[in-house]
Amino acid sequence: MSIKVFVAGHQGMVGSAIVRQLESRAGVDLVMRTRAELDLTSQAAVQTFFAAEQIDQVYLAAAKVGGIHANNEYPAEFIYENLMIEANIIHAAHLADVQKLLFLGSSCIYPKLAEQPMKEAALLTGTLEPTNEPYAIAKIAGIKLCESYNRQYGRDYRSAMPTNLYGPGDNYHPENSHVIPALLRRFHEAKQLSIQNSKLNIKNSPDEVVIWGSGKPMREFLHVDDMAAASVHVMELDGAIYKENTEPMLSHINVGTGIDCTIRELAETVARVTGFKGQLTFDSSKPDGTPRKLLDVSRLKSLGWQATISLEEGLTGAYQWFCEHQDDARG
Repeated sequence: MSIKVFVAGHQGMVGSAIVRQLESRAGVDLVMRTRAELDLTSQAAVQTFFAAEQIDQVYLAAAKVGGIHANNEYPAEFIYENLMIEANIIHAAHLADVQKLLFLGSSCIYPKLAEQPMKEAALLTGTLEPTNEPYAIAKIAGIKLCESYNRQYGRDYRSAMPTNLYGPGDNYHPENSHVIPALLRRFHEAKQLSIQNSKLNIKNSPDEVVIWGSGKPMREFLHVDDMAAASVHVMELDGAIYKENTEPMLSHINVGTGIDCTIRELAETVARVTGFKGQLTFDSSKPDGTPRKLLDVSRLKSLGWQATISLEEGLTGAYQWFCEHQDDARG
């Protein structure tokens, strides 16, 4: 007997990776809807969908996402759309008697100055990073929605908080992308320009990539296929085991590699992967941001899962995807 699994946000980077994980599993009947087919910000539409489909499990990967620039420019859209999507889906799932749901959040839920590595218990212990506070507030609300339906109605709604994600299907927009796709694109374009100048015999052309900041801040990166594998692992954990390893009002689980690197090391790896042979220049007049951002993943590791895709391996695959989908990925 198969189970019907709704992957909300199946066309996004995370949702599509979850679909890839689940497609290979026997007994899983995937249910997916495009944005044109189902407006997740419409309470009536979402409730009608759940009432008709008889869903067994939900992966809530749908969200409005973006980098620092996008979060700064569109804070109202970021908090409104994310609150509406998660509230509509979680409430409609409850009304339709869906017992199992996994909500996917973000490591930005933790305070700006949280002790490193960041444990799950750091939630709501300090002030958030101002640049993405609206988005973070929405993700915290999603965790609390799940916990509230669990406490009041006995649901089994879980939450997974990933670190910085990258991989196939990423957003390579020049202004709205995150650090890895932004660097992959810039190094690729610098390499292409260098090749072009060489063919045209242009001498003394600048052959460098300038990176904001000192290169010293440390960040953690998780391949989206690892995130998808972790999501399925967390969803399929025995209910008693999940409860034993979490708390009713602190029920989320961090998902990451447990390993970080400096921005300089990241840039050097991207240069290697893209084949860029020029110079890396760090502009220290530009802000560095938080010195370090690393998740404590000991809880997830104790529950039997850890990441398997190395940063260089993951970046190689991501760059290959970008090269094959440039027209779609460039934005």
